[in-house]
Amino acid sequence: MRQRRLMNQINVVPYIDVMLVLLVIFMVTAPMIQSGSVNLPSVDKVPAPPTDAMIVTVKPDGGLTLRATSQAPEKDYSRRDLISELQAAVSANPGQSVVIAADKSVKYEQVMNILNDLRNAGVNKVGLQTQVGKAAR
Repeated sequence: MRQRRLMNQINVVPYIDVMLVLLVIFMVTAPMIQSGSVNLPSVDKVPAPPTDAMIVTVKPDGGLTLRATSQAPEKDYSRRDLISELQAAVSANPGQSVVIAADKSVKYEQVMNILNDLRNAGVNKVGLQTQVGKAAR
C-alpha cells in the first residue's frame, strides 16, 4: 500500500469569504454612522470683554500676570498667589468676571489648568480673550 503525502497548502477560500462578508457589512453600515460635529465660534464676531473684568495673561514662558482693572498695570504672580488674589476679589464681588489672555504659543494644557484653578477658586464668570480680525488658516 502506498502512503499518502501530506498536503502543505493552506486553504484560504474560507478566509476570503469571511473578508468579503465583513467588507459588505462595513460598506453598508459606514454611511449610517453619524459623525460628530463641533461648532466653533468665529473670531471675527467676538464681543468685547467686560470693562470691569480682571485679565489674567499667560505668557509664552508660562509666566502669569494679572491686571485688576483696565487702567491698572500688570503685576507678575506665581500660580498660587494669583489664585489667592482672585479668590479675594471674588469674595469681595461674587459677580467678578475674569478673562484669560494666553499667547498663541502657550500649550492648551496650561490654559486649561488655569481655567480649572479659577473654577476651583470659585470664579464663575471666566472668558477667553481672542484677537479680533481674520482667523489664521
